[in-house]
This record gives sequence, structure tokens and C-alpha cells, in this order.
Amino acid sequence: MTLIKSISGIRGTIGGKVEENLTPIDAVKFASAYGTWIKQQRHKEHYRVVVGRDARISGEMIQNLVMNTLVGLGIHVIDVGLSTTPTVEVAVPMEHADGGIILTASHNPKQWNALKLLNAKGEFLNGVEGQKILEIATSGNMIFSDVDALGRITKNEAYIDLHIDEVLDLPLVNKKAIEDANLKVVVDGVNSTGGIAIPLLLERLGVHPIKLYCEPNGHFPHNPEPLKEHLTDLSEAVIKEGADLGIVVDPDVDRLAFMDEKGEMFGEEYTLVACADYVLSKTPGNTVSNMSSTRALRDVTEKYGGTYEASAVGEVNVVELMKKNKAIIGGEGNGGIIYPELHYGRDALVGVALFLSLLAEKKMTVSELKATYPLYYMSKKKIQLTPELDVDAILDAMKSKYSNEKLTTIDGVKIDFADSWVHLRKSNTEPIIRIYTEAQSQNAADALADRIIEEIKAIANI
Repeated sequence: MTLIKSISGIRGTIGGKVEENLTPIDAVKFASAYGTWIKQQRHKEHYRVVVGRDARISGEMIQNLVMNTLVGLGIHVIDVGLSTTPTVEVAVPMEHADGGIILTASHNPKQWNALKLLNAKGEFLNGVEGQKILEIATSGNMIFSDVDALGRITKNEAYIDLHIDEVLDLPLVNKKAIEDANLKVVVDGVNSTGGIAIPLLLERLGVHPIKLYCEPNGHFPHNPEPLKEHLTDLSEAVIKEGADLGIVVDPDVDRLAFMDEKGEMFGEEYTLVACADYVLSKTPGNTVSNMSSTRALRDVTEKYGGTYEASAVGEVNVVELMKKNKAIIGGEGNGGIIYPELHYGRDALVGVALFLSLLAEKKMTVSELKATYPLYYMSKKKIQLTPELDVDAILDAMKSKYSNEKLTTIDGVKIDFADSWVHLRKSNTEPIIRIYTEAQSQNAADALADRIIEEIKAIANI
């Protein structure tokens, strides 16, 4: 059982001992710290926070604890109920709220839950803000309101529909072309809130959705991370139904992956590539993804005369660099699309609308579309080290060894070769080095990873 306290929120498994798991006491403590931080940002008569959740079994319990803790601090709560991470992000500025909390552990299994924390823009907190909340929680310096100054809870369960309205109003979403394409799509909602939001969006776009695991009961029918090995049922359903494609999202609907008409994965890495291809074809500009994402985004960006840059891993880092570079689209290779025209957050609904617009305009099958992009293959491995080894010294030695190559060191060490790359990152919680590689064949990517592992072992004498 685990409790992870980080600058992005608190995440843990339900049940067990206080401060070792996400117990009711831990949920209340960190909600109190967040509410206290909200009130420190500026002095005003009334504070408002949006709270929503995915469909996890523990979600209703945790949400009631969090909302009533905020009420005890004198903060008014807008309860958006079963929702998605991007929907809550959209709701915060629409409500002129001071912040937001999403109760979700993203792609983690059902025993996990988390408090993900937003600022008044509906964006994830930065490192300084997150650290301040951790310090407040540790200090216990939270002062609650007296009986005449308690907050109140207002329910508003219309925000998924309002979010869809915002997506459909985007100028680049070609509703007519999508409707004319008469698409049939199988949706795997992993029995969470994607099973509500994605079919509703498709129906509004004139697409016929076939629902697979779209009952939002929190009983995930397979590992909720949208990877190929977890999606055999979706593959079979696409083929059986003669569908044009399959769509799968994670439980909080900020990651998006597609399956082609043959039941083969389009590839999470290529979700962003395809959406960027469409956006850049209409509005050329710059792009950003994290350092562990495919080089294909760089290739597509440069095709349209834009500039691509890579950030450190993490949505907050991607957003920061997107703002700095005025990127018109960005995201992460895990299927996370960030389209600032709507908001600065990973959003599967925006991704679906942009991808289907591209597909309908090109009048291609999904497999034909994939064949138009530069093909890269990734390998993701890790090497276990003993606790006494100095990981930073090992990474420094790798930098020296490859000093003649293009190196990026903002997040571990990334080595760019002519036709491949390797990214080495140390874990913050255990003595391992994560090794990501990409090359022009799977064999080449695997071989590069294996070579780097052997070189690290030689440096570390293991």
C-alpha cells in the first residue's frame, strides 16, 4: 500500500494506515492544506473551488470528504460530479473559481485515488505552489471557519455538455465533414467517465458510437492504461462491428489512443502527431512535447515551417514551454493533446474532434493515415541499481562518453543520434534508471536500449 505526496497532489491506495495510504484523514489533511493555500493567494469575501471525479469506486467517499473540508474552511464548492480532468480544467475559469480539484488516479488501477490540484486558470500547480501546499499540510497550520462563515456546495452536472459545446465551437473542428463521413466508432471507456463524455461528443459530431465498457461504475475491465496489451477486447470489437476505428481513453480522459479499422493500434505516440498535423496544416506554428516523445512530431512541425522543442517530462513542464514558445499545439507521447485554443491541459475530447476532422477531410482509413507519417519505434526499459550507487555520477559518465553527440540535460540525459535517440532518467523514488529509446525499427530501438544498459552496467561495475 502506498501514499505519494508530490507537488502535483497526493496519490495513494485506499484503506490501511494513516500517512501510509490515502485514508479519509489524509484526504482531509491535504484538502485542508489546499484550501488554506487558496485563501492565501488573495483576500476576498468568498472563495470558490470546482470539484469533480472519475468513476472510481472510492470517488464518492473521497469527494464528500474533500468538499466538506473546503466548506469547513469557508470555501464555496461547485460540485460537477462525475467528470473528466479536462472538463474540470475548463470549468474553473468558466465558474470564475479560485481553483479546482480532480479526484482521479489517472491510469492507475482501481485501488488508487488522488487529489489533483488546479490554480485559478484551471491549470496544474507549478513546483513552487505544490511545495507550499505540502509545507502547509506538514505544519498543520490550517484555521477553519466559524459556523456563520461556512461554505456551501452547489451542484452543476452540466459541465461535460458545456465542455463538448466548447470543443464543437473550435474553428478547426469540421463538424460537417465528420458527419458526412458517416463513421462507426467503437469506444472503450474503461467503465469510467470517458464512457459518458466520448459517446456524447461522437453523437454531437454525427458519428455512430458503439459502446464497450462505458458504464461508469469504476470496475475497470482491464488495466486502465491504454496500451496495446490491454486492448484485445477493443481490437476484437472493431473487427466484429466493421468499425472505422476504435477509441480508448484512460479513466480521467486526458489520454487518448486510436485503433485502426484492422484492429491494430494507431499508436499513443501518434495521437499527438496526427492532431498536430491537422492543426499545423490550417494554422502553421510551433509545437512542444516532452523529451520522451516521438521524433515524428518534430518532423511534422518542420514540414509546415514551424519550430519544435522538447520539455522536461511532466504536463506542467510542457505547458510552461508551450507558453514560452507560443506553441499552437503540444502534449505528451502518452496520448495527451494540449490545444491552447481551448485550454492548457491534456484533453482527449479535443483530440478526438481534431483527429476525426483530419480523417474526414483526408477521406482515408486510419491505417492509410498512419502510413503517411514518419515511422519510428520505441523501447522503454529500466535498469535496477543498488541503493548505494550514485545515479547522478553514472549519468555524468554517460554525458562524457557521448559528449560529441547532441545532448539535452534538462531532465536526465537525452542523447540525439542521426537516426535515433536515447533518454536516461533517474527515478525519484527508487534506485533505477529509466531508459527510453526510439529508432526506425523495433529491433534497432531494442538494440540501442540493450547497448546503453550494458554501458551503464560497465560504468557502475554491476
